[in-house]
Amino acid sequence: MTLNDNPNADFSDVGGSSSASPGNTGGAADFSDVRSGGSTTAPTGGKTYIVKSGDSLSKIAKQFYGDPGKWKKIHAANADKIPNPDLIRPGLQLTIPDA
Repeated sequence: MTLNDNPNADFSDVGGSSSASPGNTGGAADFSDVRSGGSTTAPTGGKTYIVKSGDSLSKIAKQFYGDPGKWKKIHAANADKIPNPDLIRPGLQLTIPDA
């Protein structure tokens, strides 16, 4: 993944509101109308798997995809939870993307 390192990024097209809405507390975000539910950034499809003692990403990949070499697909979908793919712990909830 690459990031835009442009120090002169142009945000002139970003809209803003200059009028205060009722209940606005001087810049504090109001999340009172936020509802729980699905995330628009979450991957679609897939399954959930709870890591068991003795599991490895390659073992889980073999179980779901029939190919232990597809462990990178599982790691990529869970990179925020797995900083080191060699160290997964029992109880960790993983998203297993569709094949």
